[in-house]
Amino acid sequence: MNREDIIRMALEVGLPHWYHTDGIVNEERVIAFANLVASAEREACAKWCETLTFIDGTGTAEAFADEVRNRGQE
Repeated sequence: MNREDIIRMALEVGLPHWYHTDGIVNEERVIAFANLVASAEREACAKWCETLTFIDGTGTAEAFADEVRNRGQE
């Protein structure tokens, strides 16, 4: 999810916006909120990954959890 995605979604749900520019009111706060939500969701997914057991011996649950957490660094 990038800045453009966040703004598009904010407009889709009808968050207040400037009518003359169609820009989001308090855009930085909306983006900060979206980043917090995304971070919390990544962490929840990573914790779930850590509970997995692989019967075929490929990969590790910890490696998958790290990959999920690292998505926030992109």
